[in-house]
Amino acid sequence: MSALLRLSLLASLSLLAGVAQAQPTEHRVPHLASSAPVTATLDSLKIINHGLVGVGRLPAATRDFNGDSLGSFSAMAVVDWRRDGDGRYEGEILTLPDRGPNAVGEIKGTSDYGNRLHRFSVRFAPAASGAPEQMTLTPRGGVLLKDAKGQGFTGLDPSEPAAAGRISLDSEGLARAKDGSFWVSDEYAAAIYRFDASGMATGMIPPVAAVAPLKAGQPHPSGASPAETGRRANQGLEGLSLTPDGKRLVALLQSATLQDSVEGKDETRANTRLFIYDVSTKATPTTPLAHYVVQLPVFRNKGDGGAPDKTAAQSELLALSEHQFLVLARDGNGRGGGATRAAVYRAVLLIDTSGATNLAGTPYETSTKPIAPAGVLDAGVIPARQVELINFNDPSGMARFGLNLDNRATNAFTLPEKLEAMALVPALDPKAPDDVFLLIGSDNDFQTASGTVGGLTFDAGVRDAEGKPAGDNENLILVYRLTIPGWSKGRAG
Repeated sequence: MSALLRLSLLASLSLLAGVAQAQPTEHRVPHLASSAPVTATLDSLKIINHGLVGVGRLPAATRDFNGDSLGSFSAMAVVDWRRDGDGRYEGEILTLPDRGPNAVGEIKGTSDYGNRLHRFSVRFAPAASGAPEQMTLTPRGGVLLKDAKGQGFTGLDPSEPAAAGRISLDSEGLARAKDGSFWVSDEYAAAIYRFDASGMATGMIPPVAAVAPLKAGQPHPSGASPAETGRRANQGLEGLSLTPDGKRLVALLQSATLQDSVEGKDETRANTRLFIYDVSTKATPTTPLAHYVVQLPVFRNKGDGGAPDKTAAQSELLALSEHQFLVLARDGNGRGGGATRAAVYRAVLLIDTSGATNLAGTPYETSTKPIAPAGVLDAGVIPARQVELINFNDPSGMARFGLNLDNRATNAFTLPEKLEAMALVPALDPKAPDDVFLLIGSDNDFQTASGTVGGLTFDAGVRDAEGKPAGDNENLILVYRLTIPGWSKGRAG
């Protein structure tokens, strides 16, 4: 064999090996933040993270417009955002709670909680440091979600007899159109429901075959018992977003499907799926026009340097364009999570699907053919590229706003476990026209000692390591200032 041919073969094998070795990033010890500003670059898009500029809090014991405990924020959307001459901001936030409290007090399983949207007026005054509240939220009502017959949705698991005749919805993602209509993504069926501005359902986008939960070949949308293929229980379409032009709806599965992972090996759940739907002419298309793999980070839960044993499942998605997205991926460590260990990984990633393999219409989508047998991505599938933008494990940055990362003895100012909602609004600053604010909201899982839903009371307050009451898990909003060229004009990058 000639030297030239040998070099050519070696180069080919090297390229093949590079494809085969597409692996998620690993974090074996707590991943701590660098000082802001931080720049994240993918191709022509360069985003600057200027750091945390404010926080807002909402007591967990707050009652909503329906008289129930207010559990937010699993998702959010901001409308009517404006800036006054003093550099202060006002607007309105719509927030989406999930399926309600679970197995607390008189509630033995999932609750018969009517799915809803909350509405708040908001005031925000960015601050470089000082008191821990720069954003104030005032409840202004909301709407209960109804099916096409006017009947309410329920948070009850579909397997519960009391759910019969109603649509069970574990609402997680929210995308709002300019006319006030909106989509809500579901963890039970991995479907996406469309609603008009009044909260009345007008249609549904069904899950593709690869994601639809099946057991013995039949639909199995229960979150209480596992399916055999499709989305994992309680790991459905967690992220949902519209592109800035309103033409594409983007949904992201929380972690890998059952056929793309190994039961009992959480670290194999890294290869999740992102779907893009054309909603420019039809609000509820039946199939996506694009389908990509997103590799989530994996980490060592104890943070002791050992091999990764967990996947940082994603909790939210924001579309910057048709191919660029922000994804919030995190561990389960923080106030309300019950663990005293330090958080290892929780961050916002910049994702780009340019150059990734489009699986739309292939057997990877139209059947349960795995993209990642035993959790290892097929060599022929190229995942989306990614780079880290925001690292929440930032002790000094959080301390500037009165927050802490101490999970050993949490208090009302400890960063919560479930950072789950994101929204972008323009800074409206003539001196920095590309600057925006990224709002990050927490889902407190209705963790209050004085809870009530549907007339049933419950105590779901936080407990310390000894099981003693340790207060409520307040709802929190973090506000970061970013520079995203072109976003305000609907064409990031």
